[in-house]
Order: sequence, then structure tokens, then C-alpha cells
Amino acid sequence: MKFNTTTKGKNTILNYEGEKAYTLSPALELYTAVVTASLSDQFYEKADSKIERIRNLIAQNNPEFVAKLAIYTRKQMYLRSVPLVLAVELAKIHSGDNLVSRMIAQIIERADEITELLAYYQIANQRTGTKKLNKLSKQVQKGIALAFNKFDEYQFAKYNRDTEIKLRDALFLAHPKAKDESQQAIFNKIINGELATPYTWEVELSELGQNKFESKKAKQEAFKAKWEELIESEKMGYMATLRNLRNFLDAGVSESHIEKVARYLANPKAVENSQQLPFRFFSAYLELQRVASVHTSKLLEALENAAQVSAKNIKGFDKNTKALIACDFSGSMQTHVSPKSKVQYFQIGVVLAMILRNICSKVLAGIFGSTWKIINLPQGNILANSVQIANRIGEVGFSTNGYLVIQDLIKKKLELDKVFIFTDCQMWDSIAGNKEHFSDLWNKYKKLVPTAKLYIFDLAGYGQMPISIPQKDVFLIAGWSDKVFEVLEAIENGENALKMIEKIEL
Repeated sequence: MKFNTTTKGKNTILNYEGEKAYTLSPALELYTAVVTASLSDQFYEKADSKIERIRNLIAQNNPEFVAKLAIYTRKQMYLRSVPLVLAVELAKIHSGDNLVSRMIAQIIERADEITELLAYYQIANQRTGTKKLNKLSKQVQKGIALAFNKFDEYQFAKYNRDTEIKLRDALFLAHPKAKDESQQAIFNKIINGELATPYTWEVELSELGQNKFESKKAKQEAFKAKWEELIESEKMGYMATLRNLRNFLDAGVSESHIEKVARYLANPKAVENSQQLPFRFFSAYLELQRVASVHTSKLLEALENAAQVSAKNIKGFDKNTKALIACDFSGSMQTHVSPKSKVQYFQIGVVLAMILRNICSKVLAGIFGSTWKIINLPQGNILANSVQIANRIGEVGFSTNGYLVIQDLIKKKLELDKVFIFTDCQMWDSIAGNKEHFSDLWNKYKKLVPTAKLYIFDLAGYGQMPISIPQKDVFLIAGWSDKVFEVLEAIENGENALKMIEKIEL
């Protein structure tokens, strides 16, 4: 499959700021759209518009590529909702083989994703009436049936929620074939509502909260003991532990329990298995900085060590690599990634940039908006550096004058090997009377340093680039996971993100 086809003279458009920009091939645009998708309103694009654009792009792409992209988005980018969208939308237009069912069996990694997929199927197909899920796609049905074989009773019970579509409904719709008598017994429990109540921190705290206590102190002691019990049980998952660090400190759990939590957070195997997006560590780090406790520093150090795991396997550099890292701090990057999230797009860029910064010994790093500013920080502290840079918001204004980054390199005649830009790609020139354009300046810089390479990390997936991508030494990478850095290694080996996706086995 050939993705990077020549589009010279045919792919010029205007971006959302009215500046010249470049379109992407359908495969590249779909890739950038889905690996950056929280399916919430963005600064320039509403959620419904993005889903419609994704739907149209699916129709323009090879079905097998779409299926592999869904798997990549779930397993490498750690996103849960958008792979389900890809699966349902592909099922609407593709039939005749088992491609969809094989894809669904891979992308469903939690029991509640079975019902989430059905919920989106119901919406996407505009099902109304009493029996909204009648006439379920045969391949969707088979995929869900295969997914049912992946989970045990605890996993089903943990996600057996009182939602519009329940696991019991999904079971009746998919008719999964049990692997053995033990699994059939679990299916029967789902049908009869007899799944054992799971031991989870939510259930334990909820039950404790229903008790009456003699005094406020007695209640505090009870919750402290419960948190310590939960920590000792080792049944709190990594994400749950990350979410409750402040609660541990507020409850006053013992030093030995804090040490146990710190060891777990920093354990390389636990970090790698947790599938946490890097900004989750950043969020926890920010939250802990507000807690007055003698144990806060220990947990901050553990989070820092956890973030270091993300940087260990980044390749494509050697001790002589000279690089520049630039983060977009424009107004559009200050949009929250979802209504419930405190994280903004510019913070995602900062964390990814500091992971990259951590392995570059010869590097310039900075932020741009209306102006461009280089910020010098010591190497080694990913999260601490991320906080320091994120706190500089507003110092460079709120336009997206990314061209100033390249202009500065030319002015100072700095010869660099690699230039990395973390952005939403909506670049323009806000300075009155100027007519500078990012792509023109990059071409000028290439004449100064012919071996230089440009890497654009697209964090918003609008489908528009400030420079034409199918050209020598210009590369597009997208996504919020530290796995994006695997693309750097692929590029060094003459490949790109799309070729990596193409290698995925269905």
C-alpha cells in the first residue's frame, strides 16, 4: 500500500486562521484524527464534526488499514472510545469477510467496552424504539462474542454497571460460546444477576461510607484503616492508585504504606503494564504539589521515576545529536481535552517534549505563541521541568507564530540535526505587515543545513499541516502516548507511522 503519494500543487488550503496550509492523504488524515481524539469539542472543531470527518475518511481508506489503525489506537495510543467508533463505522460499510469481528475482538480490552461499543452502534445507526439493537451487524455480533471469552467473573462484575445497555443485554445479543463449563457458569451469573460483588476500592469505600460513626475522629480513623487495607491488598490497579494519591495523604496513611505505594508507582514493569498516558503522571504531580504532607516529596519522586520509564526506550539519537524542541503555547492549545479533564493540549505537548528533552544532551527547548522564547532547564527531571514550562503560559502571547522558531535558527545560523515541534498545526503570522510562512522558512533553513530533519507532533488532528508532509526530511507524528516515540525509530529505519500501522497483525 502506498500512502505518501505526490500531491504537489493540489493540497494547498487555508487553515482555521486563514493562513496557507496543506492537506494530508486520507490515510494520514485519519491517523492524525483518531490518535488525538477524545471525541470532545476542540477549539476549532466540534465533536460531531470530527466524528463526521472520521466517518468520511474511513470510507476513503482501505478497510484493512482502518482495522489496523483501530488496533494501533487502542493498544499503542491507549485510547478507548475512538477505536470503537472506527469499528462501528467500518462495520456499516464493509462486509463479506471477518475483518470487523477480528478487529473488535482485539480492541475490546475491558468488559465495559462491550457495552460501550453497542451504545455507539445504537447512536451511529440512529436506532430508536423499544428494541434499538435489533438486527445487529453479523460481524459486530461475532466480534463481541469473541470478546466475551476474554474476561473472568471479576472483570465482568467490576464493569457490570446499571447503564442503558447492560452486559446481560450484550450477552443475549451476541450469543457467545463458552470455552468451558466454568465460563458458562459465569455467563449464567450475568444472565441471572448473580455475579459476585467485586473487591474494588470504590465498593469498599462506598460500603464504609454507609456506616454510622460515633465521632468525626472515628470516621477519619476508619477511612485511614480502609485506605491502608486497600493498599495492602494490592488489588488497586495502577490508574486507581494514581488517582488516589491525594486521598492517601489526606487520610494520613502510615509511612510504610506510602513507601509501598511509591515502590509500586516507580516499578518499571507496573508502569509499562499500566498503559497510562504521560500526562496522567503530570496531572498527579500537579495535584500532589498542593498537598501539605511530610510524605508528599516521596510520592513526587516516585512519579518522576515513573515518568523516566517513558524515556528509556526512545531511540534515534546518539550523543552527537543536536536538537531543538518547541512547544505551542497558543490560545487554541489551552483547550481542555475533555469536559471532565483538567488537562489542556499544551500540557500534553509539554510532557511529551520533556520526555524527549530528557534523552537529548545537546538541545535547545522553548515555547512559542506570538513570540518565541528559549527556556533553559536542567536535564533529568521530566515532570518538574514540565511544571516549570507549563507555568510560563502567557509569557509568549497566544498567537501561533511557529515560523519564529525557524526564523530564529536562520538568524543565529544554528546548525541542528533535528527540529521537533509539538503543536495543533494551526500556524499563522499575527505580526502586522509580515508575510512569513513556516514552510518557506523551513526551505531556507534546509539550504543552510541540508541534513536537518523536521518532526511535527500533531496533538489535535485537524487534518491541516503548516508544511507539505510528503517531502524529504519532514515527518508527521501524532498522538498523546509515549509510544509516539517509537515512530522516531521507525523513521530512522526509513519507515513512518503508517508503515508501522500496516505491520499490525489482525
